[in-house]
Amino acid sequence: MTGMPQTEVTQDDILATVLKSLDDNKAEDVVQIDLRGKTTVCDYMVICSGRSSRQLGAISDKLVEDLKHELGVQAKSEGKDTGDWVLIDTGDVIVHVFRPEVREFYQLEKMWLPLAQGGVQAAT
Repeated sequence: MTGMPQTEVTQDDILATVLKSLDDNKAEDVVQIDLRGKTTVCDYMVICSGRSSRQLGAISDKLVEDLKHELGVQAKSEGKDTGDWVLIDTGDVIVHVFRPEVREFYQLEKMWLPLAQGGVQAAT
């Protein structure tokens, strides 16, 4: 699949590559949230943890590299310099890589899982 144009890549291809890369790079407590038809933000959200700031950087760098080399997807990342929370945005799949204590503080799973499971979104 190396060099495949992005127009031929599906969100399922991206999700599979994300999950494999996270597993290969020892990301912990990986949670996949299916948001198709529930929000326009993304189709899938993946949340995981790394043990240290250094591991967060390595996980996020390798993920961006894997997406580019395997699928030709140019992912954007934010937050690597702080070392607490890295967000990788592929368009269809958003990945959050946290240090465990930062993940516990923000609790994104609690915000997004009820919506993914058919919960009611609060009015804005």
